[in-house]
Amino acid sequence: MDHLYEQFDLIEEITRNDGSQYYEISNINQNGFAELAANNGLIKSVRILVINIPRTKALETYEQYINKTYQLHTLMNEEDWENPQWVEWDKPKGPVRDAYEMVLKANKIG
Repeated sequence: MDHLYEQFDLIEEITRNDGSQYYEISNINQNGFAELAANNGLIKSVRILVINIPRTKALETYEQYINKTYQLHTLMNEEDWENPQWVEWDKPKGPVRDAYEMVLKANKIG
């Protein structure tokens, strides 16, 4: 299924079921799906750390990679919320990882 391009505007902290944590750059739609994943035991918890992060070149680089690489789930698609799955987005070394880390640093996360 094709999906619309999603812009990211928040940073959240994801706690895996093993208790380890990581940060994700996403949006309210993806955060809603993370909440559903937590309610279904796919992750332990999620919490929003920063909202309305600035639109920077680094954010756009990461956002473009995620939109191109992953089929983003949405609560607007009944199939996604009836049978939720959780996918932790990879952050490969190089421009994508650098952009991800730059966004976190600019927002004083990590």
